[in-house]
Amino acid sequence: MDSSELVRSLEEFARMKRIDRPTLMRILEDVFRTMIRKQFVTDENFDIIINAAKGDLEIWRNREVVEDDYDEYDENLHIRLSAAKKIEEDFEVGEEVPEELKLLDFGRRLVQTARQTLIQKIKDYEKELLFQKYKDQVGDLISAEVYQILSRGEIILVDADGKELSLPKDQQIPKDRFRKGDLVRAVIHKAVINNGNPKIILSRTSPEFLERLFESEVPEVEDGLIAIKKIVREPGERAKVAVESFDDRIDPVGACVGMKGARIHSIVRELENENIDVINYTDNLELYIARALSPAKVSNIKVDETTRRVSVFLEPEEVSKAIGRGGQNIKLASKLIDMEIDVFRDLEEHEQEEDVNLEEFKDEIEDWIIAELRRIGLDTAKSVLALTKDELLRRTDLEEETIEDVQNILRQEFEEEED
Repeated sequence: MDSSELVRSLEEFARMKRIDRPTLMRILEDVFRTMIRKQFVTDENFDIIINAAKGDLEIWRNREVVEDDYDEYDENLHIRLSAAKKIEEDFEVGEEVPEELKLLDFGRRLVQTARQTLIQKIKDYEKELLFQKYKDQVGDLISAEVYQILSRGEIILVDADGKELSLPKDQQIPKDRFRKGDLVRAVIHKAVINNGNPKIILSRTSPEFLERLFESEVPEVEDGLIAIKKIVREPGERAKVAVESFDDRIDPVGACVGMKGARIHSIVRELENENIDVINYTDNLELYIARALSPAKVSNIKVDETTRRVSVFLEPEEVSKAIGRGGQNIKLASKLIDMEIDVFRDLEEHEQEEDVNLEEFKDEIEDWIIAELRRIGLDTAKSVLALTKDELLRRTDLEEETIEDVQNILRQEFEEEED
């Protein structure tokens, strides 16, 4: 393969990899200089001229003319005066003699090694280009086409340039179902290097994905008139979004929901019917807590800033709303305000008189269990029974079997009273 064929083939390869010509020139010169150093130790007296458009490659060696009996003669750096005069009679000692070398002068093996090195460097540059591109776009919304679905649930997608992206199983909404060729929206979650190869990981479960969807569907959010203060999610199930308006004339919740729910509905569909609560943010902590627990109506709130815990009192019929299915509502509300929320029934005075202190059950319930219940503010039988087993599991360190035993003992107390 001559120099022109080599350069043209490499330029075509680089074009396929979307590598610009100046970068290709830099890579070519770097590799050829490496080839020169392997053959001649140094490349300082060599000039490399490349014209990728024409496929031209010229390698020129410049040697200094020295006397024929020069003691430190180096064939790579010097040329004897007698040899120089054979090239041109006018050459004198101290002048430089340029000499063009052909690829064949370097030997077939060295040229083949250089070609393989060039291809590898172009591939490495392509990888670096991909990594840098997406590293700077982390958090951005992207649409990509499903290329392959792997057995472990990971989805391989391709972007507009045909580059592969990954949507791992744990970054998919549980209800997501995609087929090859489907167009998928997600956010760029992170760009990592694994064993020298870039991996671009997407996400549909992160709060940033929901935030980007609001930006795309709500012009006031995109324009900065409404700020999204915080988002918490149980992907595919429920989300709470705190919003704030910088314009008193704009209702942030109404703007995000849209006329007849048009804006929020398109987001909900994208998230596989994830239930989204849009909440008006406020610096008033108690009001913010009450809004976070929507749709439940709160009767009273006690905040302990030291322990970062909140005691919320509600009418008995509101407790289940505050907790939500599987404890989702209270869990998300706690994350939204960044404090642990404990829910209590706000009992009427006559109901409180009918209640029984947990200390009365010491013969049947061990002291450490009572202490654990009291730790989260439960000191009466009815306060324990007001919570579901799942809620008690979440808020205490008690095992499921222990909680069932305790609740059975407490229920029997009131059943006996009724008898």
